[in-house]
Amino acid sequence: MTDLLSTAVSGLRAFQRALDVTSQNIANAATDGYSRQRVELATRQAQAYGNGYVGTGVNVVSVRRVYDDFLVAQLRGSSSSHARLDAFAAAAERVDNLLGDSGTGLSATLQNLAQAFQGVANSPASTPARQSLLSQAGVFVQRMQGYDSRLRAMDAELNARIETGTVAINTLGEGIARLNAEIEEAYGRMGQPPNDLLDQRDRLIDELATHVDVSTVAQGNGVVNVFIGTGQPLVVGSTASQLVTSADPFDAARRGVALRTPSGPADITSQITGGTLGGLLDFRREMLDPVRDELGRITVAVTDLLNTEHGKGMDLRGALGGELFATGDAVALPARANTGSAAITVTRSDAGALTGGNYILEYTTGGWALRDAASGVTKPLAGSGTALDPYRADGLSIVVGGGVAAVGDRFQLQPTRGAIDGLGVLITDPSQIAAAVPVATSAAAANRGDASIGAPAVLDPSNPQLGSAVTIEFLTPTTYSINGAGSYAYVSGTDIDVNGWRVQISGAPLAGDRFDVAANTAGVGDNGNMRSLIASLDGPALNGGTTSVNGAIGSLVARIGIETQQAQVNRDAQDVIRTQDRAAVDSVSGVNLDEEAANMLRMQQAYMAAAQLIATASAVFESLLAATRR
Repeated sequence: MTDLLSTAVSGLRAFQRALDVTSQNIANAATDGYSRQRVELATRQAQAYGNGYVGTGVNVVSVRRVYDDFLVAQLRGSSSSHARLDAFAAAAERVDNLLGDSGTGLSATLQNLAQAFQGVANSPASTPARQSLLSQAGVFVQRMQGYDSRLRAMDAELNARIETGTVAINTLGEGIARLNAEIEEAYGRMGQPPNDLLDQRDRLIDELATHVDVSTVAQGNGVVNVFIGTGQPLVVGSTASQLVTSADPFDAARRGVALRTPSGPADITSQITGGTLGGLLDFRREMLDPVRDELGRITVAVTDLLNTEHGKGMDLRGALGGELFATGDAVALPARANTGSAAITVTRSDAGALTGGNYILEYTTGGWALRDAASGVTKPLAGSGTALDPYRADGLSIVVGGGVAAVGDRFQLQPTRGAIDGLGVLITDPSQIAAAVPVATSAAAANRGDASIGAPAVLDPSNPQLGSAVTIEFLTPTTYSINGAGSYAYVSGTDIDVNGWRVQISGAPLAGDRFDVAANTAGVGDNGNMRSLIASLDGPALNGGTTSVNGAIGSLVARIGIETQQAQVNRDAQDVIRTQDRAAVDSVSGVNLDEEAANMLRMQQAYMAAAQLIATASAVFESLLAATRR
């Protein structure tokens, strides 16, 4: 009877626990992060009798979560990747909308300016057309400064979001460390897994994965160590490290991420990957900074072209044209850790050779060395760094002055990022717009050949003989003289350069034919320089003379659009993967109410059967007592 009763009671208790667990599963079917639990049963040790071993019942070994570490790690990885791509795509969309808009974007802004120049070319003597050009030049400045202002605001917003992200990561890390301590204590006290605490910790780790890439390493007694980025420890046992925002070495207003250590903050900005924080840092490095630099480079190219061409023309007062636009200077930012007293001055010497990137100028034991800030590639330096012989590289002139540099001193060179800061229109008087070419050509009425002379082009407006009268007279059909001097071979269509201007004569002249070039004294209706200015926007100006300004703008807008679209497509694809990973985890750890209902019926029947066994044991025992009383 004792064996029968003991076996029945063990079953009753076991199935009661099973019903408790089933009830817990059903109650938490909609609880986020809850992992389905299961009772682990094992038979008691059998007793030996003369005729064999007889079982003694069942024990509840443990109540465990139904959990798959591999699937959970896979879900965290896909969640982190999705959060990164979502943050990147959302920010990239704002840049794309800003610069790619068909009505207010970068291409439209330059096109409107070019149309205003065309208006003057169509009516060079028209004061309203000239005033309209100055107004549109002001709009161009406002638009460019508006773009730069929006991009700066996005940079400031990133700083704030980085600050918020580090606070959130610290809070989650502290929560994980606290739960590690509670889980370790619970394991030590009971020797069994505290399932609810484990679920709470997993929820925190899952949330952490949306902020930054996460990896975990299991320790003893249920404790896990948590690492972020490329392996930086955030939680070790019950101790949580702290993240802080750190100032950029060259720009105190720009924030990065550092890990607080006993020896001080250690910058880990470049090691942060995944999650919203990783996406924001990637966006700043891969899109925001390059776009700001390229926008500055385009501004430098546009203003340099327009200023150069305008300076070759003549205004309504007969004076040579001045500069149309002013731009901000190139910038050299010293590192805060510099110990030397050297000062760096950097200027743009060749707009066409500018790359749009930034550089690090560092003083080494071998002297000054220049490298690309993004790629780290070393750039060769020509010159000696003095005012008379500056260092030269990628369209920059670098002068080292001030005191003495210390080994390790660094300067960040920003050739174009500050160009829009100082952008402005320098001309306010419409009559100062130089639409005309300062020299004019004419053919003698007595010419007998069929040769003709083209419009002149100014090469050097500073030449003191620019407006001096020049006569080109053909000595023979194949030779000519200039102002009666020399005998030069004639080839139809070739350049003839004199006194800072250039002309071409085409056709078949005869001996005695004469062409004159002189100051343009009646240039009110001349639009030659304005046509040259408009054409310059489509001429080779950037990338070593291989890309026009319009081409550079189109390339920038297209690149932003492509990168934005790729981020959107990758985000949507990653969302599908994340959904699949979530479904895989739920298929293992999620609560299925149909399954739980079936378990409930099965356990209820087993519980009732065990109770019936107890009743049977009681009846047998009563029968035994009744038999012994006789």
